[in-house]
Amino acid sequence: MKHWFPAPWLSLALFAAWLLLQGSVAPGHLLLGALAGWLLPVLTAPLRPRAGPLRRPGVLVRLVFTVGLDVVVSAAEVARGVLSGRRRPPRPAFVVIPLELRDPQALAALAVITTIVPGTVWTELAPDRSALLLHVFDLPHEGDFIRHYKERYERPLLEIFE
Repeated sequence: MKHWFPAPWLSLALFAAWLLLQGSVAPGHLLLGALAGWLLPVLTAPLRPRAGPLRRPGVLVRLVFTVGLDVVVSAAEVARGVLSGRRRPPRPAFVVIPLELRDPQALAALAVITTIVPGTVWTELAPDRSALLLHVFDLPHEGDFIRHYKERYERPLLEIFE
């Protein structure tokens, strides 16, 4: 069954999305939606990463709220930095973050977190995954930023994935 329907929720979502996009439940649309919902997950199954162990769901929930709060706070700080750029220009810099994370899914989650938090850009991951190069919009103290980044994002991901 898993071979024919490797991702049943994805199949269902694709089927529903197809019908919503078509705006019709005509038999032809039902058939094409069912075909898309079945075939696309089967064809893309080798591309999806394995389902990893998800430990400590409470830490995951706390991380989601932390990232949500950081998005709002960072957006305000970046806006303030842009608007007050003449009085106190931001101090952009590249910073190397030493990493303990090795799990590919955890690193992907860290990349997503870094991308959605304004003011940080994921620039490069070392080939051995031991360090991450970030560009930071305003970096007053490199050591404080590294400690903050590791404590708020890497530590919870270590608890969740490793």
